[in-house]
Amino acid sequence: MLAVVRKQLKSHPALIPLLFFIGGGTTMSLMYLARLGLRNPDVCWDRKNNPEPWNKMAPTDQYKFFTVNMDYSKLKKEGPDF
Repeated sequence: MLAVVRKQLKSHPALIPLLFFIGGGTTMSLMYLARLGLRNPDVCWDRKNNPEPWNKMAPTDQYKFFTVNMDYSKLKKEGPDF
């Protein structure tokens, strides 16, 4: 399979940037999915020791990937402790 790809790249060098950007996009999307699975408070991998991980988050914890004009250090807790 790799020999066929190598042969095509030698005969059509314009495919090299295309494969480069497709590989980069695939890598970035897999890294983002891994970040969602590991860092998101809605995902629970261990139900026995930590059944509700979202209750242990402080109001100053930033769990969103990107926010505009939001300073998490100045937020206060609005709900009761459970």
